Amino acid sequence: MKIKEVTLRHLKMNLKAPFSTSFGTFKDKEFILVEAKNDHGQSGWGESVAFMSPLYNEETLQTNWHMLEDFLIPQLINKEISHPDDVSARFSPIRRNHMAKSAIEGAAWDLYAKEVAKPLAATLGGEKKKIEVGISIGIQKTIDGLLKLIDEYVTEGYKRMKVKIKPGWDVDVIREVRKQFPSIQLMADANSAYTLEDLPILKELDQFDLIMIEQPLASDDIVDHARVQKELATPICLDESIHSVEDARKAVGLGSCKIINIKIGRVGGLTNAKKIHDFCKEHHIPVWCGGMLESGIGRAHNIALTTLANFTMPGDTAASSRYFDQDLIEPEVTVHDGFITVPDEPGIGYEPNLDVIRGFTIKEKTYNN
Repeated sequence: MKIKEVTLRHLKMNLKAPFSTSFGTFKDKEFILVEAKNDHGQSGWGESVAFMSPLYNEETLQTNWHMLEDFLIPQLINKEISHPDDVSARFSPIRRNHMAKSAIEGAAWDLYAKEVAKPLAATLGGEKKKIEVGISIGIQKTIDGLLKLIDEYVTEGYKRMKVKIKPGWDVDVIREVRKQFPSIQLMADANSAYTLEDLPILKELDQFDLIMIEQPLASDDIVDHARVQKELATPICLDESIHSVEDARKAVGLGSCKIINIKIGRVGGLTNAKKIHDFCKEHHIPVWCGGMLESGIGRAHNIALTTLANFTMPGDTAASSRYFDQDLIEPEVTVHDGFITVPDEPGIGYEPNLDVIRGFTIKEKTYNN
């Protein structure tokens, strides 16, 4: 495979409703799409999941554009690539910048799968024909508003509810959710909002039969999570703390978690995501695929990854209509009774709608030498 041309596009799409976490509220989504073309005019597509501000991690849309333009695209364009795993290897001397790496590596994976005429899921070694999905619910203005949303999503068939929490919006909120929905799969996501001093609060959550508490402590912590996990009956799931298979190895070795959330952008791409999956499978640590408010391009990559065998818990890949009035792909991602059917067309299996993409594009630049 040889990438002859790369186009970067900066898009802005309005969210159907604000999405709030412990570190901020999002009313729209700005992101980068990467389109990589080969000699035959085939295109592979990837998506950067970096936000405009460095709140989830240190990366931003602007730093991703800089890294792609000045460092990553020059490493790939007009170079022979025998397999998408080579992309990750070529980027290895460049430290971190995982979301920027993932964006163009995803485009390379999609292009490669199209060249070999296989679905991306099968190219990764995926086994499932449909995947079970849950939904992530941001911090709401009222508990009644949250309960109403959950009721709607349960009716739609979603298999798991993830409720964002933060200090002051935690125990009482989860108590009311569990009271009204005693049998749903329920988890709480803290996005690093707590410290060791909050251990009594976290221990109170044990009474609600949660399937996990996601990332309660600092985004760069593995050690203190091990201390908390020893005190809790509820499994801890690590998200922001895991950037590589080495991070996963250390977290599992220390007993810092019992579950790992794999986000493609956070770990630097599909190659590294698969390595973490394989390690966790070998060590009997279940994994699931987290979401970053992706458009249909990123959502398609998440679907393909989730077909791997050890993704045994519902992920965050909800339907396109959950977030956007109109998505960038045809057909849009749909959910039926809590499941997404995995497409069987070559590549990501969804066709980018260039007219729609252009309508949301703020800036565009093409590189071909």
